[in-house]
Amino acid sequence: MSNLEQLINIMAQLRGPAGCPWDKEQTHQSLKPYLIEEAYELLEAIDCNDDGEIKEELGDLLLQVVFHAQIASEENRFTIDDVAEAIADKLIRRHPHVFGDTQADTPDEVIKNWEAIKAEEKPNKKASLLDG
Repeated sequence: MSNLEQLINIMAQLRGPAGCPWDKEQTHQSLKPYLIEEAYELLEAIDCNDDGEIKEELGDLLLQVVFHAQIASEENRFTIDDVAEAIADKLIRRHPHVFGDTQADTPDEVIKNWEAIKAEEKPNKKASLLDG
């Protein structure tokens, strides 16, 4: 069993019948503050250029992904495998210069292609909270 599989199994056990009362009562909504907190802690670790802290904070952020996927899985909405498949498919689609016939020789060309593909995929998507 890989470490990732072990993490997924631990989360399922924590939310299972004999699991942790706190973990079992969490929802996507209740976990939102922790998701933001862990992302900021990762940014701080990156700013400090501390590999040990970066590794720890990446783990905490990964826990958030696994936690949310477990909740969705329990509701028969999607699984962690669905999440991994979706991001793998997106990376392949948005990197046609690597996985297809498109040419992009500079980072600027890559970004231009990425944004064009993203716009085609989600023409009616509302702006992100972080958009200017």
